[in-house]
Amino acid sequence: MTPVELPGGVTAWAVTGQEQLKRLLADPMVSKNPNLHWADWINGEVPPDWPLALWVSVQNMFTAYGDEHRRLRTIISRAFTPRRSEALRPAVEQITRDLLEGLAAAPGGRADLREEFAYPLPIEVICRLFGVPDASRPSLRRCVDGVFNTALTPEESLANQQEMYAILQDLVEFRRREPADDLAGVLISARDDDGSRLSEAELVDTLILMISAGHETTVNLLDQAITAMLTHPEQYALVRSGAVPWDEVIEETLRWQAPVANLPLRYAVEDIDVDGVTIRKGEAILAAYAAAGRDRALHGDDADLFDITRADKEHVSFGYGVHFCVGKHLARMEAEISLPALFGRFPDMALAVDPAELRPVESFISNGHRELPVELNS
Repeated sequence: MTPVELPGGVTAWAVTGQEQLKRLLADPMVSKNPNLHWADWINGEVPPDWPLALWVSVQNMFTAYGDEHRRLRTIISRAFTPRRSEALRPAVEQITRDLLEGLAAAPGGRADLREEFAYPLPIEVICRLFGVPDASRPSLRRCVDGVFNTALTPEESLANQQEMYAILQDLVEFRRREPADDLAGVLISARDDDGSRLSEAELVDTLILMISAGHETTVNLLDQAITAMLTHPEQYALVRSGAVPWDEVIEETLRWQAPVANLPLRYAVEDIDVDGVTIRKGEAILAAYAAAGRDRALHGDDADLFDITRADKEHVSFGYGVHFCVGKHLARMEAEISLPALFGRFPDMALAVDPAELRPVESFISNGHRELPVELNS
């Protein structure tokens, strides 16, 4: 655990040990509501144009605490069930087939798998799940990218936030005019049928949470799993021979390269002792999921190595405690379908650049690559 400075001069405790992080994530004395429990926010010491403001200012279950969190999570959990996710399986399979056909026609047999596979699959799935109209999808994607881009200036971040709200408010108005049995429609019903259950602000902010987090994590999971296979040929050989199943690849990828590297923010409700270090009441906490996945105290001296035969692949990449990710089933299903299909169609593909040339996205939150160029038929 170490103090870090975030963009805008905001400080927080970065918790990197997996057991420490799990204890804090499960501790009722750790909150996600800045209006109640973050001293700097309450005292006006966070800059008004702070680039990460959207991550803490939204009114949804992501930032709720106690009874408010239970109320909001109950609404979401009733709508976003494993059964609803499983019903998307045929659609995920068809989208995957369509993307593979597109890749097969790539000029020169070369493609950017992040742009042409890892990204379009989850964004198409989440847009279908929430009933996002086709015309809104390009601008929505651009805004979601902006939410995770921690290199934006305050002005760029504010403009991106305003555009995101406009798009999702339009979605709410559209779904009110044309009701449908998608998740946006279900959440709107929860708002309109009983306004005490979900406010208008909570409705829009919940859509921001579910659509943004609902696809970015899966994009990075696919990106990092593909990269791992292409940079670890001995591991890929085990999968290709059938000696190790794809679900082991998925879990080791989640451990080795958490799709969300660091997640802002949580706050100490009271002074908390963490192995002799005191997090004072009102101080901010940054959950360092990527570091926790490579905790040597848990995974040994080879924690930094990608090893699909590793017996213990424990990770917290889907969170832990009351804020555990409600979309984990959908993310795993998309990976379980798309990864074997991709490598089955192009079993001999290879990176088109040296691995050292792969550049990370401009974010300390999102953990993926800007491009993933491959030769499909090497």
